[in-house]
Amino acid sequence: MPTMTAKQILEEIRPLGSDGYKRVIFNHGVKEPCFGVKISELQKIQKRVKKDYQLALDLYDTGVYDARYLAGLIADDARMTRKDLQHWVTNANCRPLCATTVAWVAAGSAHGWELGLEWIDSKTQLIAVAGWATLGSIVSITDDSELDLALLKQLFLRVKKTIHPAPDMVRHQMNLFLITVGCYVKSLTDMAIQTGETIGPVTADLGDNACQVPFAPDYIRKVQKRGTLGKKRKTAKC
Repeated sequence: MPTMTAKQILEEIRPLGSDGYKRVIFNHGVKEPCFGVKISELQKIQKRVKKDYQLALDLYDTGVYDARYLAGLIADDARMTRKDLQHWVTNANCRPLCATTVAWVAAGSAHGWELGLEWIDSKTQLIAVAGWATLGSIVSITDDSELDLALLKQLFLRVKKTIHPAPDMVRHQMNLFLITVGCYVKSLTDMAIQTGETIGPVTADLGDNACQVPFAPDYIRKVQKRGTLGKKRKTAKC
């Protein structure tokens, strides 16, 4: 049994929201219903709850953005079924949810690679975003010996051929995928840089915010200069 119910958590986090923070995240694509609770506040509940499969599902189904973000933090990724993840991505209503919550949980599940490849073929922008973000998240937490490097190279070719005509949100996420693989898979760093040079600068309208689309080769070279290429993350969640 969960220590708390989704309803109790909603009652706890509702007064923690602020209009100022809400405006900031709305500029990044978040939609109502949303309380405007800072991630640091949600992380306090995460520390208390740790992992709770059913509570995560219940929180996501409230439809409230803050509760959905928290659902991703406490989800027991290993228990998430294909049906659960498909439900999450189909019902996600904004880019931040697809690029973070859905992608992180899918990456930690047994179905991430399969679903990521399926989702990038979707004609629905948000689902395609979730697909590229899931594949990138998997790369960031998985040892190179367990990755299909040949398939990653094929995905580079796909990015090179299709990135510029892709919709804004998808174009942005494809660029991030290229950067992620270049930074986390040392044997593909040079290919990522070369692919990025061929593609050239990428632009995308991401809404009324200061977000810039990084030039992939420059970003990867900065990480290279820092000496942290290939350093994997323990979890995709943050």
